[in-house]
Amino acid sequence: MSRPITIVEVGPRDGLQNEKAILDPAVRVELVRRLEASGARRIEAVSFVHPKYVPQMAGAEEVMAALPHQAGRSRIGLVLNGKGYDRALGTAVDEVNVAMSATDGFGLKNQGLSVDQQVQMLADIVAGRRNAEGAPGATPSLSATLSCVWGCPFDGEVSVDQVSELVARIAALGVEEIALADTIGTGDPWAVTRKVEAARRGAPEASLRLHFHDTRNTGLANAYAGIEAGVDVLDASVGGIGGCPFAPGATGNIATEDLVYMLERAGFSTGYDLDALIATARWIGEKIGRPAPSALSRAGGWPKT
Repeated sequence: MSRPITIVEVGPRDGLQNEKAILDPAVRVELVRRLEASGARRIEAVSFVHPKYVPQMAGAEEVMAALPHQAGRSRIGLVLNGKGYDRALGTAVDEVNVAMSATDGFGLKNQGLSVDQQVQMLADIVAGRRNAEGAPGATPSLSATLSCVWGCPFDGEVSVDQVSELVARIAALGVEEIALADTIGTGDPWAVTRKVEAARRGAPEASLRLHFHDTRNTGLANAYAGIEAGVDVLDASVGGIGGCPFAPGATGNIATEDLVYMLERAGFSTGYDLDALIATARWIGEKIGRPAPSALSRAGGWPKT
């Protein structure tokens, strides 16, 4: 059997949050369903952020109400603070992903918190989860995404020591999966190797996930480097749509279908249906009013079926 790679689909959240088009919750639910029919088993479905700041993510509760728990599937809700976490707990999310930053500059712009304040925020969430142990109802699993690991639009370069230290602080709180994000797409494959090694030094027992934006056309090369470094979980966005409203110049994530094509051609196992993904990328392009930027949505797969 080939080595399995888990692709976490982030199109319904990271993919849509920076688009000019604001899609109704019903359309976003349909996107999730189409992605799951294409093979997605972990999907970042919603963000519990105030709609004043990210109107594209309004109606998170409505989206989740239409997506009841289903065995074998994890619908993820992104949160930026304790208020967002409390909102997430009132829905059917299977997993909560806490957004953090490797730098003070981005943290203050994105959620009004310095790095130290973000760590305290996460500590408060973890403490609340421990206090709730044994309470009725399932508690969603918890992960954290560390933004700007390869560079910050406000603070510049990020050192391997910064990454190692911060990952260690997050892991010490009991967070078992930590995602390293190249929010503005500044990374290169060799820097990916260095930062993955730094994260492992800080948290040798933690599961690492990688999240690449393709701003400077290095996204797939960076994904390759991450996989070669032993990481088995990567984020991607159908159609390559996405970006961050608080990161000037950031473009979309690596496209799910482009990543699946590369991996499957190399003999890895992803569990995705490439033709269905391409169809979904073209469909969401119609909904947002522009063609999806992914290569596969234009060229299709190979060999032709």
